[in-house]
Amino acid sequence: METVKLDYKGLIPAIIQNAETKEVIMLGYMNQLALGKTMDQREVWFYSRSRSELWHKGETSGNYMHVESISVDCDLDVVLIQVVPDGPGCHTGNTTCFFTKLENTPDFKLSDNGSGILDELFDVIKDRKVSLPEDSYTTELFIKGIDQIGQKVIEEAGETVIAGVKKDNEAMVREAADLLYHLLVMLAENGASPEDIYAHLRDRRK
Repeated sequence: METVKLDYKGLIPAIIQNAETKEVIMLGYMNQLALGKTMDQREVWFYSRSRSELWHKGETSGNYMHVESISVDCDLDVVLIQVVPDGPGCHTGNTTCFFTKLENTPDFKLSDNGSGILDELFDVIKDRKVSLPEDSYTTELFIKGIDQIGQKVIEEAGETVIAGVKKDNEAMVREAADLLYHLLVMLAENGASPEDIYAHLRDRRK
């Protein structure tokens, strides 16, 4: 029995392809339950990352996707599902979601959602450690060294707890953000990274 690899959110990308025309219809994400329902019912189910819930493709439009075959790639972290669709695969009415052609290098926009902001922030912090730009609070912390950084972590942790005990959620979230920032600075100062923490959390989940 093959083992598929889920990402840190418990999801796996699923490429949906027309079994007859071989046209790629769309890309969605599945969790363990969505993939299981897709295999059992032979109709495509996805996990909505924005709504945090399962959704049955075609439930609203009536354009269900009937599964012909399911394959996993060589790294076991992407599935390819060949389907016979009842109608257009895209909510715009197009047969495929990939109808916008790129002729030139596009502008890029980072997602504001999810934990990816931690990795983005950590990259900025690492750059500050090397470049040490003037008038930067992060630069100031690196210059003062690990003792000052550690003191700020302790300070922000205490303020987060106090806000939590008081059930002041707005203050708690604000202080928790400060705490995470200073933790990232400490990781960078000591040559560690968020991925080191992720690895420990993955080990504890087993």
